Amino acid sequence: MNLDLSSALLPVPTGAYQISSLPTERSLAFSLVVPTYNESRNIGQIVEILTQLLDQALPNDYELIVVDDDSPDRTWEVAQRLLPTYPQLRVMRRQSDRGLSTAVIRGWQGAHGEILGVIDGDLQHPPEVLLKLLHALRTGADLAVASRHVEGGGTSDWGFIRRFLSRGAQLVGLIILPGVVGRVSDPMSGYFMVRRSAIAQCLLNPLGYKILLEVIGRGQIQRIAEVGYVFQERQAGESKVTWKQYVEYLVHLVKLRSRGRISRLNETFQIGRFLRFGLVGLSGFVVDMAAFYFLRTSFTLGIARSTILSAELAVVNNFCWNDLWTFGDVAREQPKKRQRLKRFLKFNAVCLMGIILQTLLVSAMYDLFQISEFVAKPIAIAIVTFWNFWINLKLSWRVTDVQ
Repeated sequence: MNLDLSSALLPVPTGAYQISSLPTERSLAFSLVVPTYNESRNIGQIVEILTQLLDQALPNDYELIVVDDDSPDRTWEVAQRLLPTYPQLRVMRRQSDRGLSTAVIRGWQGAHGEILGVIDGDLQHPPEVLLKLLHALRTGADLAVASRHVEGGGTSDWGFIRRFLSRGAQLVGLIILPGVVGRVSDPMSGYFMVRRSAIAQCLLNPLGYKILLEVIGRGQIQRIAEVGYVFQERQAGESKVTWKQYVEYLVHLVKLRSRGRISRLNETFQIGRFLRFGLVGLSGFVVDMAAFYFLRTSFTLGIARSTILSAELAVVNNFCWNDLWTFGDVAREQPKKRQRLKRFLKFNAVCLMGIILQTLLVSAMYDLFQISEFVAKPIAIAIVTFWNFWINLKLSWRVTDVQ
């Protein structure tokens, strides 16, 4: 069978990045977009795996849409040659635009599915997780996210630097845009599904690689579900993650935050939890001062060592009470020793950042504004208490909307 490759291409939508409502003709249950760039060595395998999975789950009721950014290795052409074998496959070749987020949206604009999804074309997202995400959407979720940071999730072989950058980007996001970034445990995920009705007619303004932030920030997302997955190492091709993606991520956060563009914010400040957190902090202050006095007088340790040890004892005290009381509902859902240890290490890191922040605030108020250190100190403590609570709420004890 001869295939006319030029006529087989799916037309590239133009104009605003806006998803239409579900078309009445030729509607499908599910459309999955696979954005690609130089993935000719992977595309055949991922199409085969996805087809096998979806043929069983949604026979004749789905489509795969490969959106290629005119790859030099001609990924789009390799994908087109698969069309006779895989009737559910469609291929779009973008020759003027670039970028993962816009590729996903253009693919969704040409899709016919009630549920819209995205998965990487490099086999780093395990395809079998699709079935769990589909189940979440079918049981009422508006958005289902594959997460590396919930039970069953992780990374296969990431080094310290890559983990640090990923977590650091998430922390920055929590500070700039807590009402969006804080709604999911893995806001950097590029593997998710969304109900079309939740983003239809919303004017999207994507930037860079993190399309999930755009969906949460501008869509009408009520219920969110998360499914754990282990991020795999690339089997073929080269990674496209560079410093530029981190810069685009920061710019995207600022764009979402500015000028009231977000359609729905969920930044409810949990007063009851904050009061418990404050009481625990007060008990930590008592432990800190008592331990400091005991170490100085009974063990005659130096000031520096006494300060460090007493502060750490206070951190341990605060963590235990917060884990048991302040965030007890969350902790009981994550009872394993390893999970508790991870929460403790995060709590320590947040407290250390709080100490640094407090020092900078006191110094700034004293040196720049000539505010007495005895006035500056309690102001800084109050600010840092809010900081510690909010970051721990979103990072150490994940209090999110997810099911």
